[in-house]
Amino acid sequence: MDRYERILTLHRLLKSAHYPVPLPRLMDELECSRATLYRDIAFLRDALGAPIESAGGEHAAFRYEATEGQRFELPGLWLTSDELAALLALNELIGRSGPGVLAGALAPFKARIEHLLSDRASGKALPVERIRVIPWGERKLDQQAFRITAGAVLDRRQLRFLYRARTTNNESRRTVSPQRLTHYRDNWYLDAWDHDREALRSFAVDRIAEPQTLEAGAIDVPENDLNELLASSYGIFAGKPKAWATIRFSAHAARWVADEHWHSQQKGNWLPDGRFELQLPYSNSRELLMDVLKYGPDAEIVAPLPLREEMKIMLQLALGGY
Repeated sequence: MDRYERILTLHRLLKSAHYPVPLPRLMDELECSRATLYRDIAFLRDALGAPIESAGGEHAAFRYEATEGQRFELPGLWLTSDELAALLALNELIGRSGPGVLAGALAPFKARIEHLLSDRASGKALPVERIRVIPWGERKLDQQAFRITAGAVLDRRQLRFLYRARTTNNESRRTVSPQRLTHYRDNWYLDAWDHDREALRSFAVDRIAEPQTLEAGAIDVPENDLNELLASSYGIFAGKPKAWATIRFSAHAARWVADEHWHSQQKGNWLPDGRFELQLPYSNSRELLMDVLKYGPDAEIVAPLPLREEMKIMLQLALGGY
């Protein structure tokens, strides 16, 4: 552990300690000698202004003064090697996820991240090519529309825009109270209270045009209501669950599905023959059927019967195309 990480570790130990931390424990945590530890404590106290209190004698121990310790933080940005590795991954995500809204909006931070990483690595070129980011299903997004939409969410202002739904291809003018932005499967959605329809709706941000922030304040919908109507069913489609789907996967597919997160309320169990049974709530069957279809013969919808019949019809129609 180098001095940089020792100082950061020492700060975190003293910050979280309710009682003085004994000298032997500090030496063990920092993997250093007694003399090195005292030098680090002196640097933290004298150079960085940490409010360190000590109990001298044979049983030396250290802690932050109770009141000042709660307010004290290290100046600047201090990160461990592991945290810097995660920051490097984020840097690549920003730079390699295409010319999307994150790349544009976070471009000013990208240069600072690269500078920090370079300094921490003593000027060495880091092997960024070892990290690969592959977007899947990402749709073209108007950065200006995203920024106005995001601004309305954070400023808690009503928003008016033109919207063309993919399901009907109809265009309509909407006035909404934005509730939150949701990033789902590489695309952004706006959860909002639709004033004309007097209901919660989710809008694909890439289908929003001519957004305008209004002077009127947004109506706040309680988070519990948002989750009940927009997050209690499978997928991005809104609505309270109308049923629970039961899907059985072959022993081969089970090796993947058993470790996958499909829904926050999902239930899964292994069958005696090695298959895996997944249960989850749904409201609109469309997205669920599409996700099950990709497993082909390795997946079978067992219940409810209407969902099973719907899948049979889809498979028959698909076969008819061949």
